[in-house]
Amino acid sequence: MDKELAKKLLQQMMEIRQFEDRIMDLLAKNIAEGGSHLYAGMEAVAVGVISMLRLDDYITSTHRGHGHAIAKDGDLKALMAEILGKKTGVCKGKGGSLHLADLSKGNLGANGVVAGGIGIATGAGLSMKLQKKNNIVICFFGDGATNNGIFFECLNMASLWKLPVVYVCENNYYGMSVSVKRASAVEDLSKKALAFDMPSETVDGQDVLAVREVAGKWIEYARNGKGPSFIVANTYRYYGHSRSDPRVYRTREEEKFWRERDPIKLFSARMVEQGILTEEEIRELEEFVTNEIEEAVRYAIESPYPEPEELYTDLYV
Repeated sequence: MDKELAKKLLQQMMEIRQFEDRIMDLLAKNIAEGGSHLYAGMEAVAVGVISMLRLDDYITSTHRGHGHAIAKDGDLKALMAEILGKKTGVCKGKGGSLHLADLSKGNLGANGVVAGGIGIATGAGLSMKLQKKNNIVICFFGDGATNNGIFFECLNMASLWKLPVVYVCENNYYGMSVSVKRASAVEDLSKKALAFDMPSETVDGQDVLAVREVAGKWIEYARNGKGPSFIVANTYRYYGHSRSDPRVYRTREEEKFWRERDPIKLFSARMVEQGILTEEEIRELEEFVTNEIEEAVRYAIESPYPEPEELYTDLYV
């Protein structure tokens, strides 16, 4: 771990955290409207996995997709503008929080349908294989998606055809308000890949370096033509499912436990302990990110809304 890489990983996790905290603030003030599902607490998964990709690799995202978009080199101003429905947004203000996409960065898009991205990722993987390209696809989804039919159909096809897809389950233990223990007959979600003779591995999703190590191994596996794999990253979302969720189904003791395993704090402490970063450097980085996010908010608020005519552009015909 060199200093530049450590700073990059930490900066991206800080950007996601502060971006999400500001979105919650904007929702409370009704400056941001509609639904928004926040990624705060889960930063190490997106940053750890995507940091092992090449720029020309692809990802599919979820309704909780801001973190994926930022980690995939997303422009903070354009992402913030999109969530506020502005013309300068990454999708011209027409996608919003649940449909962030940027094909120029390899982000095939977030999806408002649980497990909806799994089919898109599998199709993209088939496309890469048919074109004999050396790119791979990362498919992010939550624990709830592993109970959907498309999950089983797509893992079966991907394994059968040895597609270059790494399926990453972000197990934050709740599908909306339902505990994974109540929703899945198999509590160890990695076992679900066994039905398709697909290699699987579970990783601590609060440890960005552990995520990088596991992701790097299976990304290389896919790039070498050996087929798909399934990673379960155990993590935790700090906010409710959406802004209207009071989190009555979780105990405050459980939330406190996970807050003590905060991915940003864990990584920062480790870098200081190993002498790679100083506490002063971390404070300076946090201040830099705060200014970045505030500039993104200003840009988004001051940006115009799309013209009514935009309703008729970018349509399938």
